[in-house]
Amino acid sequence: MNAAVKILEWPAIADDDLPAALWDAIAIARAVKGTANADFQCAGAEIDSRDIMPGDLFFALKGETMDGHRFVEMAFEKGAAAVVVDREVDGPHIRVSDTTAALEKLGAAARERTRAKIIGVTGSVGKTGVKEAIFAALDRSSRGRAHRSVKSYNNHVGVPLSLARMPARSRYGIFEMGMNHAGEIAALTRQVRPHVAVITTIAPAHIEMLGSEEAIADAKAEIFQGLEPGGTAIIPADSPHFERLRDAAVALDAQFISFGTDEAADVRLLDAVPAAGGGSLVTADLGDRKVCYVIAAPGDHWVTNSLAVMAAVRAVGGDLGAAGLALAELEGMAGRGARCEVSVDGGTALLIDESYNANPASMRATLAQLGSEPARRRIAVLGAMKELGSHAPDFHAALSGPMRDANLDFAILVGDEMAALARELGKSAESQLGKPLPFTHCRGVEEAVETLRTFGIACDDAILVKGSNSVGLASLVAAFAGQEG
Repeated sequence: MNAAVKILEWPAIADDDLPAALWDAIAIARAVKGTANADFQCAGAEIDSRDIMPGDLFFALKGETMDGHRFVEMAFEKGAAAVVVDREVDGPHIRVSDTTAALEKLGAAARERTRAKIIGVTGSVGKTGVKEAIFAALDRSSRGRAHRSVKSYNNHVGVPLSLARMPARSRYGIFEMGMNHAGEIAALTRQVRPHVAVITTIAPAHIEMLGSEEAIADAKAEIFQGLEPGGTAIIPADSPHFERLRDAAVALDAQFISFGTDEAADVRLLDAVPAAGGGSLVTADLGDRKVCYVIAAPGDHWVTNSLAVMAAVRAVGGDLGAAGLALAELEGMAGRGARCEVSVDGGTALLIDESYNANPASMRATLAQLGSEPARRRIAVLGAMKELGSHAPDFHAALSGPMRDANLDFAILVGDEMAALARELGKSAESQLGKPLPFTHCRGVEEAVETLRTFGIACDDAILVKGSNSVGLASLVAAFAGQEG
């Protein structure tokens, strides 16, 4: 048999009929019900002209104060293959009546054509990290054929954009869904249509808009409404809202898998001990088997997160061994646990970057982790927690206990909302017989930077920087991370 015959007899594989390019002009025009003025192919999709890469499709979205059509020329200069617009422009383009609606339609077309197993992730705390960990696990086992929403693209624009970016040949897709109000996740999950829906935890994030933790649980449980028939809900067994979440899943005929330390959990933590070089060595019971793996990320919250990851990977038929290897290598993301070295005289200090988000639950978790760090001194730079409404003073003041438990040597509080915590720490100092916790309350980030510089960072210090993104503590991290001694 000659080589030509052998090639002709080469067996077909399941996705041979799927396109190799992300999108071409015909497919886009058909999906968005628009008109193409040229033939082209694109390798990516983007809504921010500053992030355009060569070969991208740029959507010129229109908002209340900004019109993306102003940046069409810039998009082409940066190498965009084509643009989606609501008017004629120079260069390859798809013309539609509404560019935002076109993005949603292209996302829907991507979801319709894929044969991938889809996982949706939400929760008050930890959803981005869990999404990244699931992606790392499935990308490893599928040899690069997993797709996920990048950064925190989890809203009404980020979700359809993330769907539109999913290659047709993906085997897995992992999408994060966030919300500020009831009904938002319901809309997102109908676009994603997951086979598996994960809720990491329920905590008083966005309580200002929703009023109670029960309402938050109900809003997160909306993710089950988009589950494909026979889909699986993965829920935290240790949550006080477990039964509420379980009932919401069962009411929609979903299977459910629980994870946590509870005796009845389907994926149950048996043991977690410190691992060499940081992180944890975890042993978990999956019902029919026990697994042991290492997590690179430190903290008890990551031990619990890893159980959700294992549950999700197994639910889509993924490789648990690959998941364990991925967890052992997973590093913190910028603003979400990245560990940076700060050069100082005599060596380095550790800066833990948690500057992207903060709520009462995540504050307690990261302060506990700071308390366990082997360090000469422990310093916390804590920014205000937003969207807590009338509960804000109580939630901020309640951080005084976790701060004392963390054995801090100094704390910098940033933002007006931190006044309640400053008052509580002041009262504690007056009533304590032992050493009070030294702290400074700053109105803004610039003042906090100068305060930390004045206090001074020394060799073997550990500094936690955490706050809601709008506080702007990322600029403090940038001011100190990697600085020369």
